[in-house]
Amino acid sequence: MDKKELIMLELWNLFNKRSWLDGVKMKKNLSGYYESEIHCVNYIAKNTDANVKELAEAFNMTTSAISKLTKKMIKKELIESYQKTDNKKEIYFRLTEKGKEIDSIHEKLHKEYDDRDKVVFDQITQEQYDSILSFARLYNEHLDKEIKKVDIKNSIKGPDTL
Repeated sequence: MDKKELIMLELWNLFNKRSWLDGVKMKKNLSGYYESEIHCVNYIAKNTDANVKELAEAFNMTTSAISKLTKKMIKKELIESYQKTDNKKEIYFRLTEKGKEIDSIHEKLHKEYDDRDKVVFDQITQEQYDSILSFARLYNEHLDKEIKKVDIKNSIKGPDTL
């Protein structure tokens, strides 16, 4: 196995383990909610005047998929929609009290994950942080370019459905 394959395998294993481990607590504390709903709640909590287009870009989803998601979230009373007086065309979202409670639980869980993993991150030197961040940014930029190519191809063919 070459270095590239080894890096990708280790990253794959890391994210799968983290996802599984975090998921155990998420399911226990936030049962009845999908991960996409929880992350959307968290995004809306952190971004004032979030709208469908902004959410679609943030989550790499179609506006149609986000519209369906937000309608479900409105039914679950996690968010509510509103319009600004100066722009009746655009629909924005904000959290309800229930949505704020879900976001608070989500944030507390992330704090617990951070505390759990602190023992590892405390061992990393500044040079190692810089190298890891440099690689992650470089690879993310590459993937962003590849995603745009796919978006262009799909827009030529029509809207995609998963």
